[in-house]
Amino acid sequence: MALSQFVRRVTNRSRLLKPEGKFFGVNRSQLQGVGYATLGVSLFSLSLPMTHWALESYSPLFTATARAVIAGALAAIVLKIGGETLVPPGHIKEFIYTALGAVFGWPILIALALMKTQTAPVAVIASIMPLVTAVFAVTMGHERVPRQFWYASILGSAILLVFTSTRSSFDMGDLVADLLTIGAVISSSFCYVQGAALTKIFSGWKVISWVVILCLPITLPVTLWIWFARGGFAQPTTHAVIGMFYIGLSSMYIGFIPWYQGLKMVGSARGSQVQQLQVFMTLGWSAILLGETISLTTLICTLGIVFAVAWAIFSRSQSEILKMRVGVGDREVRGGEVIRG
Repeated sequence: MALSQFVRRVTNRSRLLKPEGKFFGVNRSQLQGVGYATLGVSLFSLSLPMTHWALESYSPLFTATARAVIAGALAAIVLKIGGETLVPPGHIKEFIYTALGAVFGWPILIALALMKTQTAPVAVIASIMPLVTAVFAVTMGHERVPRQFWYASILGSAILLVFTSTRSSFDMGDLVADLLTIGAVISSSFCYVQGAALTKIFSGWKVISWVVILCLPITLPVTLWIWFARGGFAQPTTHAVIGMFYIGLSSMYIGFIPWYQGLKMVGSARGSQVQQLQVFMTLGWSAILLGETISLTTLICTLGIVFAVAWAIFSRSQSEILKMRVGVGDREVRGGEVIRG
């Protein structure tokens, strides 16, 4: 595929790689994985501004379910062209867990949050997602991290609490929006780890295709019910239409293909840290597309959270590199996972 060829060509020709194929302990395959993850994050970075556009004309629930229907329609076409079955007979439980976060948890909660506040503060809180994803990868995937990782996690959480408590003098709308965003982050991080686990068995594009198709028996009737109950959405704005199709095609489907591929190649804990770039991209898009003002407090908190995330991944990477070089007993490390031999 053109996407795979582009990422491989860039990483294979990189002069940063040493002759033995490693750069600071990261091999060529892992570097390609970072490239895929970065591409996915770039597509995700427009999700919040586009959701805000969609909410100009559509309700939060309709926005959440309709995006999944749009993604499901595209997935059905892709699977048909690829000659794949609609849903594999096994691993249904894992697909349901992934769907709960990717299709329902994040879209619904984040849409409700954006109804109560601007995109910028939501993006700041969402920037803690890489750290939360890494925690899920450690607790669910049994990956080992050094003590400094947890110090970084506590620091990021503390900055988040300070940011939340100093906004608008504890305005109830802001507080509710913050809590909704935190819930969205937890559900999204959970689905990232679940989806990444499935990519060890299936290709990333198949995983996200089956996830959105598995949800169609719920998302399609709910979407149609909302549409007819409201008598349709009269004269939606151009922004709303563009936003609706973007979050359906890109945020709900296309973006997950390189994202899952990246997590598969470098591991969930390490790959998820690429998302620290997303907050800067989203804040930039919010200023350009929505005309939002980025306050100094927002920028300081964003930098603080990004520092905490960077500290976490750096300490983790050092530990993994040491294991890769010297080995630990009868264990070896592959893609950020400890595998018993």
